[in-house]
Amino acid sequence: MKFKHLTAAFILVIIASAFVNPKKPLTTFVSNYENVLGTSLELKFKTSSQADADAAEARALNEIDRLDGILSAYKADSEFSRWMSKGKQTTKVSSELFEVLKQFEYYKTLTHGALDASAKVIGDVWKKAAAEGHKPSASVLQQAVTLVKQKHYLLNEQDKTVTRLDDVPLALNSFAKSYIINKAAEQAVQSPGIENVVVNIGGDMVIKGNGPELIEIANPKADAENDAALATIKVANMAVATSGNYRRGFDVNGKWYSHIVDPRTGKPASEIISATVIGPDASEAGALATSFNVLSVAEIEAVTAKRNDIAYLLVTKEGKEIKSKEWTNYEVALKKPTATLAKTTKADKLWNTKYELVVNFEIADIQPTDGKRVRRPFVAVWIEDQVKTPVRNLAIWYNKPRWLPDLKSWNRANGEEFKKGAEGKLSSTSSATRGPGKYSLSWDGKDDSGKLVKAGIYTVFIEVAREHGTYQVIAKEMKFTGSAQKVELTPNTELTSASLDYRKIGISKK
Repeated sequence: MKFKHLTAAFILVIIASAFVNPKKPLTTFVSNYENVLGTSLELKFKTSSQADADAAEARALNEIDRLDGILSAYKADSEFSRWMSKGKQTTKVSSELFEVLKQFEYYKTLTHGALDASAKVIGDVWKKAAAEGHKPSASVLQQAVTLVKQKHYLLNEQDKTVTRLDDVPLALNSFAKSYIINKAAEQAVQSPGIENVVVNIGGDMVIKGNGPELIEIANPKADAENDAALATIKVANMAVATSGNYRRGFDVNGKWYSHIVDPRTGKPASEIISATVIGPDASEAGALATSFNVLSVAEIEAVTAKRNDIAYLLVTKEGKEIKSKEWTNYEVALKKPTATLAKTTKADKLWNTKYELVVNFEIADIQPTDGKRVRRPFVAVWIEDQVKTPVRNLAIWYNKPRWLPDLKSWNRANGEEFKKGAEGKLSSTSSATRGPGKYSLSWDGKDDSGKLVKAGIYTVFIEVAREHGTYQVIAKEMKFTGSAQKVELTPNTELTSASLDYRKIGISKK
């Protein structure tokens, strides 16, 4: 009898399980924001519901705001700024501020002085001289270096106090953003229903969870958002940081100088123009990426000699790529598309391959009225020929396919083809930190299938649709026949500025 009862119960369990709703498939939810920690922010959550993604997003943003209120050198009311304003005295500080100050001391020693919180002193000298149109004098630089080389504070581990020893200005820039997003990712991945998290702040990112992430490494010699990546890597539960001179720096009489300076000499970094570091600790990845712009290759090899959990990719000013042996553990070999020629007649003239079109625009900084952050708007940039046929999509930025119809003009021209499988990429990009909202896209004269188009007249579209905001579209007709031209476009509510620059390839974007 017991056996019969057990069998019947087992059958009932099987029948009941057939009516249980199957587990929802995992989806990647994406959110983008501008003006977060002085740059752009991308959040990606792999989960089965929008509600779970929203909850994880709230946790990440709350942690970013909390830590920014502690570590920011730009907010007068942050704990760091209040500590700096107290001058030379002993102050009890939060565990987070103590930890970051302690890390700065550690990485200063590890990199033999290539990383220093007081490097701001030298950066300010270069900024002032650049504004006056000249390089700083040797004597002024030497004075700054002398100040930097002093010891600026003492840490008391036992009671978590810090004693300021001088009035030299400090800034927790080099890796503080990486420290913050690591804490934010930890908060998000603990949120119910979350399988994987990617937090990308201006090109430095943290990946946590159960799955790997594809990450493209920006080419410092190109730097448009849609330019071909220098490399693609696949990482899981790691941090990736990239630092370089190609997005921020000083222009002195037409010559570009990196914003990354060597605290030991006062000179801007020059030999290495990009350094990408993969590592298990976000602060360390950020610190090393910055210092690797300053250190020699021999010094970099010495710093990482006993670390098989650190991988790096360096790019020299000549464009040479230097990879650590560990880098190959992460790099993904992708098939590069080859250019093909469209069918033409003798009378046809193809796009001049010595030229490119660069589309520059800056997304407006829309401040929230309800205290909540304002997401980056959806953006579409594409090219149409004279008979209004789309020939090339340069960018399509959105977070959920159901919102694509909000990009009305793009959807009219491209929507059906997009639905057939031309999905936008989900990989993130690691690059030097950009200014918030500033983007560049390039067109090499190829259509979406990789064929060169004919020289002639085309229309460039820039369309912006903001959630709970306005809808804007710019359409500008231009002639592309090998004669350089630059057109400033009329700004609108969503775009602070926009321009089209048709020029010879290789001309600096700076």
